[in-house]
Amino acid sequence: MKGKFTCPPLRELFMAFCLVFTAYCLLPVFVLAVDNPSPYAVEKMVGKKAPDFTLADLDGKPVKLSDYKGKVVLLFFWASWCPTSTDEFRSLNKLYLAYKERGLVVLAVSSDKTIAAAKEFAAKNRVEFPVLHDEGLSVSKKLYKAYMIPMTFVIDKNGVIINKRFGEQDWIRPALIREIDSLL
Repeated sequence: MKGKFTCPPLRELFMAFCLVFTAYCLLPVFVLAVDNPSPYAVEKMVGKKAPDFTLADLDGKPVKLSDYKGKVVLLFFWASWCPTSTDEFRSLNKLYLAYKERGLVVLAVSSDKTIAAAKEFAAKNRVEFPVLHDEGLSVSKKLYKAYMIPMTFVIDKNGVIINKRFGEQDWIRPALIREIDSLL
């Protein structure tokens, strides 16, 4: 019959749907696996030696993690465009100023595309601790598997990662102060 609409067999439709659905579901997994670390990779880092690195601070001076052996380090990954950065920097500053004499070090590693963005943020927020710039994300993504920001690693005096924290933290909250106290 001329102009009659014929449906492809149900099996062909089902197979086409399955192919499209599978491609739709798996493509992001492959893309993420290539570009972004897995959250499970971060979990495996706890209890292991913190990977050493050297990054430049905002003045271009090299800062090496292993230079802080014997101190407790909060390794904080952030970016100036993250809306929680301002509040977290405020609480990190308070914690740092209260505990730096007892051996606490805060290293804030910026994932900003430009060092100018990190410098501008640090100037506006009166940051008291070292701010480093990870231009190629070689430390944040490759060494520390930081798949999101903010993300903080708590490193003990022996250089071992003992904890990690995801998302914004209030570093002057009593539970976190107790954790830092116990390490110092």
